[in-house]
Amino acid sequence: MCHLKTDNPVALQALLSETLFIPKDEEESKASLIRNVADGATGREEEEFIYQGDKTTGVLFILRYPDYPYFSPQAEEAFVKTLGALSLSFENVAVVNLANPHNPNDFKRIMQFFQPTKITLLGVEPISLKLPEIAHNAYMKGRVATVFNTFSFEEMFADVQKKKMFWNEFKTFIGI
Repeated sequence: MCHLKTDNPVALQALLSETLFIPKDEEESKASLIRNVADGATGREEEEFIYQGDKTTGVLFILRYPDYPYFSPQAEEAFVKTLGALSLSFENVAVVNLANPHNPNDFKRIMQFFQPTKITLLGVEPISLKLPEIAHNAYMKGRVATVFNTFSFEEMFADVQKKKMFWNEFKTFIGI
């Protein structure tokens, strides 16, 4: 039997059931090793963004949740239900969290990498991406993609009216 040697965090996670800790000084250098893996000509291709889902469908959700990899548990449940109501799922949309320090907060790079046709900003102000002002629950059509600006799920949990406004406009947006 040969001995496997790796410092790849994804491989280690798959092989081990215990939680591993890295010294703080090594953590940042190891963080650069963590990448999404996508099918490519070589079978593995390092990605510029860390994201969840499938970027090839053209549907992208951009959020900024500093306390979670993507959503809070309650927000993730609401997101999955919202997608399901429109025959979508995590597998056929892409979700990127701009609070992840690896992900560039640059709209041009987002467009180049994901090549979306429909973008939903969940609580991310358009101005933070150097986009023109877009009212909440409104969308702006660009040359390549349409951007829908709406509230974060936490804002919708706190205000049922925001949730209703989101749902009515989101159904129209996805149907475009």
